[in-house]
Amino acid sequence: MPVLSNAAARRLFLSRHLLADTPKTDLAGVIDALGFVQLDSVNTLARAHDLTLWARRPAYRPAALNHLLAHDRGVFEHWTHDASVIPIAHFPHWRHRFARDEGRLIERWKAWHAHEFEDRFEGVLKRISDHGECTSGELAAGEVRGKTGWWDWHPSKTALEYLWRTGQISVVRRDGFRKVYDLTERVIPAQHLNARHHPAETVDWACDAAMDRLGFATSGELAAFWALVTPEEAKAWCAAALAGGRVTLIDVEGADGALRRCYARPDLMDIVVPSPVNRVRLLSPFDPALRDRNRAERLFGFHYRIEIFVPEALRKYGYYVFPVLEGTTLIGRIDVRAERSGVGSNPPYLSVKAFWPEPGVGFGKGRQGRLLAELGRVARFAGCERVQVAEGWVKGQGRDRLLNG
Repeated sequence: MPVLSNAAARRLFLSRHLLADTPKTDLAGVIDALGFVQLDSVNTLARAHDLTLWARRPAYRPAALNHLLAHDRGVFEHWTHDASVIPIAHFPHWRHRFARDEGRLIERWKAWHAHEFEDRFEGVLKRISDHGECTSGELAAGEVRGKTGWWDWHPSKTALEYLWRTGQISVVRRDGFRKVYDLTERVIPAQHLNARHHPAETVDWACDAAMDRLGFATSGELAAFWALVTPEEAKAWCAAALAGGRVTLIDVEGADGALRRCYARPDLMDIVVPSPVNRVRLLSPFDPALRDRNRAERLFGFHYRIEIFVPEALRKYGYYVFPVLEGTTLIGRIDVRAERSGVGSNPPYLSVKAFWPEPGVGFGKGRQGRLLAELGRVARFAGCERVQVAEGWVKGQGRDRLLNG
């Protein structure tokens, strides 16, 4: 069985995720190459999707994504494993997800929400049809929200989300981070709105496109990429593609030397991928290269979860720390935030509280300098005028000392 070494697997994987160099394409091309970009509202430094795109295109600014969504219609917003922006050409394939979610979400959300949100469907659609685009806040005015937590929506908000998840309405744009909705036929360009694919065509496209974007994968990883096909459908696709010569089997070496059987294109072992540039990059916690936490640990030896869900990590790192990549190595995680409340003599600044190098990662002056240079770039992107590091910000292995840079 051919073996793809861990070093080669890292280079290939990061290249497919546009983290080997600065991609020579526009914003729509970056999103298309990645497949989608997950959206997230947390803004301690920058919104997760903005950081994902900026890590690949240093010239990127947040307004460009909303322009691509609201004016160019180069992307649409919908669900993969989470809310994401997706190339507009893929919209016809999402019709199968709309159909599948109609019954599934009704049953799940009935158990989740105490109110009868189904009674609001007709009224919400009529309101949008007659009066145009709206937000959930406009629809839910005067309604009583549940008391079980942040996700316990108003009845009209639940109806609105359901109509969006099933394709009857679409996101026109974001105002700040607030979604603005309209009827789908008013949002999606006609050539994509009217296109149709047979379900088998969507399964073939989804698995094929995921394979190209991952480089190598198990059938489960192909199914999880778009969350558009079932694990059983992905297994059947892999078997047929293997029999037809569209894929082959290889063993991929993990960071610990263990081998994992994966599918890959027949010519993958012949592809020579140069080493990435030696730039330090601060990544979003939802970066597509790290979205599958188990794969990140196998491939890079990097154990990472959003810390709030892992009590021992929460105690050590706090709630929200950012992974740091250099070349093909995840060198650590950093607690950093943009302090934007400063005025007058204390303008916005980037506050660096702590950096934890990964075990075995050296942290000499060269690497320190590259990290501080990246923090300077991050500060400018986040609208901050300077970087302020806390005393003893480099943690572990006797490194607790101030680095003024």
